[in-house]
Amino acid sequence: MNMFLQQLGAVLYQCCKNKDFKHGLPLHAAVIKIGFESDLYLGNHLINMYAKCGVLSDAQHLFDSMPNRNLISWSAIISGYVQAEKPLKAMEIFSQMPLQPNEYIYASVITACASLSALVQGKQVHAHSLKSGYKYISFVSNSLLSMYMKCGLFDDAFSIFSNISAPNSVAYNAMITGFAENLQPEKGLELFKLMNQKGLQPDRFSFVAVLGISCNKEDLEAGRSLHCQTIKLGLDSSAFVGNVLMTIYSKCGSIGSVESAFWSIKEKDVISWNTFIVACSHFGDHAKALMVYREMENACDIHPDDFTLSGVLTACAELASIRHGRQIHTHLIRSKPNLDIGVCNALINMYAKCGAIELALRLFHSMPNRNLVSYNTMIMGLGNHGRGQTALEIFKQMKTWGFSPDSITFIGVLTACSHAGLVDAGLIYFDSMKETYGISPQLEHLSCLVDMLGRAGRLEVAERYIEMFPFGNDLIIWGSLLSSCRLHKNVVVGERVAKRLLELQPTVSSPYILLSNLYASNGRWNDVAEARKMLKGSGVKKEPGHSMIEIEGGTVKFTIGDFSHKRIEEVKEILGTLNFQAEEFNLQVSSSF
Repeated sequence: MNMFLQQLGAVLYQCCKNKDFKHGLPLHAAVIKIGFESDLYLGNHLINMYAKCGVLSDAQHLFDSMPNRNLISWSAIISGYVQAEKPLKAMEIFSQMPLQPNEYIYASVITACASLSALVQGKQVHAHSLKSGYKYISFVSNSLLSMYMKCGLFDDAFSIFSNISAPNSVAYNAMITGFAENLQPEKGLELFKLMNQKGLQPDRFSFVAVLGISCNKEDLEAGRSLHCQTIKLGLDSSAFVGNVLMTIYSKCGSIGSVESAFWSIKEKDVISWNTFIVACSHFGDHAKALMVYREMENACDIHPDDFTLSGVLTACAELASIRHGRQIHTHLIRSKPNLDIGVCNALINMYAKCGAIELALRLFHSMPNRNLVSYNTMIMGLGNHGRGQTALEIFKQMKTWGFSPDSITFIGVLTACSHAGLVDAGLIYFDSMKETYGISPQLEHLSCLVDMLGRAGRLEVAERYIEMFPFGNDLIIWGSLLSSCRLHKNVVVGERVAKRLLELQPTVSSPYILLSNLYASNGRWNDVAEARKMLKGSGVKKEPGHSMIEIEGGTVKFTIGDFSHKRIEEVKEILGTLNFQAEEFNLQVSSSF
């Protein structure tokens, strides 16, 4: 019988190891059927199996119904709660434990303290473990390292690390991760180098910890070097490492590097696909983001999550592709009756940017719950469509519901005032940012204000506001004001603004072009010729304008003076036909008068 129990225990252990709840459940039924539900050995295996499979209610029920418990029983239930990210429950059970804890229980409880940043309780458990003689047990000391690092006590962590006679890779990983999370990357990299010098081979956890440090342009070469090491060790093919590599290249590399890292991953998870989709949009290749999403849909073992949908809807918005956006929305209506708030926000943004502002507004009002992003997205969308009054009503509604506006909210409000001609209201909102809400206006807010004042012809006021701010020497803001000078044919302010622009960046063609157009609108042809002459003499070349259109799901770019398109003859023929029809129409209109 003992042999049979051992074999049954071994099978339950395999179910636990593989998190195979499907086969573990009938084994539990078999244990009950043969009358061994009270056996301590099998009971511990069952608690462990349920806990590892995440079925903690059944694990707790078994634990509570056990006539006898040993250290393994307590360890199984405590570690189960810790692994299920329920540290408070783990500590509660630990406090009820009548037995002297072993090293496994200490490690689990210290991890629970780290998750809760419960430093006082963590120090008490640390002292208890020292008294019990577990000072030199590796996984106890490694848990202590993580806890002190997460609580920001680097000296305490380093003291423990220094007292370990032969730190293993887990100890190094805990220290490196701690330094990375607490913004001390240099120390993390130093430890990683020391780890290599000591002859310890870094594992996937080591690389994920140290790669997290290499997330800016200055550290890109270090990131590439680490990437090479992962390739040599065959770690780049795991999603755990590959996803971090993709994130690094997304932030400071190129889409080619992201794609290379993506295709190196053998078993891609949903995070792999999400990271690639977001990276494509980050680098401006929104069409590719849609293509990657279609490939993901065809991958039978991967299902898009809310992050996927938000990412691909953002790509649709940037492409102004309402066709693809509607397809995704239709699919969501059929498959997900309760949409995530982030997905709803992405849908509102997509419809607004695709020109379907009524659909965006209808979706906004149908949301059962909204957050600040929902209001910001709707205000910005309405503002861009010239619906200033409606945008301001949404802004007031937002405050009524207890949401405090942030910096992005005011960009939307000022845009709404600008496009709707609500100049006085816009000035009041701009001035209230600092006075009422404690938000200092930034470059984006000033840009919106200058655009609003410029549209209204209040050019001197706009000029004064620009001079008030330390970031006023911005080319786009001064360029916007110069465009407004041309619109209102104000040569006096226009000449001052053009002079300022040329002082800031003499190698840009736009000031010359805008000044020339300003003179032309006032009939000052000699000055037009002079401005053109200045442009020619500067050696600056004007970048040709271009237009983009969507054809059968793809985008096509047409640039002024570029006749390299493979169907250019057809394009010219159609343009000729349209031109002829326009002339015919003009003749008919003229003859009718």
